[in-house]
Amino acid sequence: MKRLLIVLLLIASPTMAVQPDEVLDDPALEARARDISTGLRCLVCRNESIDESNAELARDLRILLRERLVAGDTDQEAVEFIVDRYGEYVLLKPTTTGANLMLWLAGPIMLLIAAGVGWNFLRKRSQHQNAVHADTLSEEEQERLRRILED
Repeated sequence: MKRLLIVLLLIASPTMAVQPDEVLDDPALEARARDISTGLRCLVCRNESIDESNAELARDLRILLRERLVAGDTDQEAVEFIVDRYGEYVLLKPTTTGANLMLWLAGPIMLLIAAGVGWNFLRKRSQHQNAVHADTLSEEEQERLRRILED
């Protein structure tokens, strides 16, 4: 039973796909590389970071990132280099500036527009129904309705 539990825990725990030959000798640089790579998306696996993915492209990105850090790039410069090469899609948390700002704001704006259109439609429908019902009763029907309501 204990062995089964241990196996299940190992399977369920997040694994890192970083291979031993990719690990840098300098622990500080390796820590920086790991920190940066958690924010970079594997372009093959979609919602996995390059640290979690076993895809060849993710391995190439991990190696490229480490090469940039060894060359002396700052964290920002290394990320910008990869984004320039692969596009903003490589970021797991895209920026909220420029064209992306429109994408971030489009959902709430469309929701507000839809709510306004729906409210306006319901208001006009209610006014129209009230006007239609008042005009459709004949004199006899109105008299009969008045007698029913008085009883």
